[in-house]
Amino acid sequence: MRPGTRATRVSLQGRISVILQLENGRQLSGKLYQLSATGGLLEIAMYLDERTKVGLAIPIGGNVLRPDAEMLFPMWGAQGFLQPFRFTRLWAQERQMLDSEIAELLRQSVARSTAGQGLGARLRPFYLESF
Repeated sequence: MRPGTRATRVSLQGRISVILQLENGRQLSGKLYQLSATGGLLEIAMYLDERTKVGLAIPIGGNVLRPDAEMLFPMWGAQGFLQPFRFTRLWAQERQMLDSEIAELLRQSVARSTAGQGLGARLRPFYLESF
């Protein structure tokens, strides 16, 4: 058996604020730390139980995505709780916008990491290679 390929993830480090809508209508705010086509990682003040169903409002570009998601097991974070989630409903048009935004954020990340390096510069991926 071969393990499945993981979706490409982009690190947002809390730069994007999101709104979570609980099934009872209550709303919570959080910060998005990681995002992929299958889910992501939020930082929220109080954790939600595993398998809690929520609606999300995620600002992407000039649009707001409104997928449904299911919360996964929370972890303690520096400012609150880190709560992973997976998308349970994402329309095709939303998926396309999400994929293009992730690709653009990855391009920007690569451009920033390679800026200022001369031709022939090589990043050292391992500490031992520095010797």
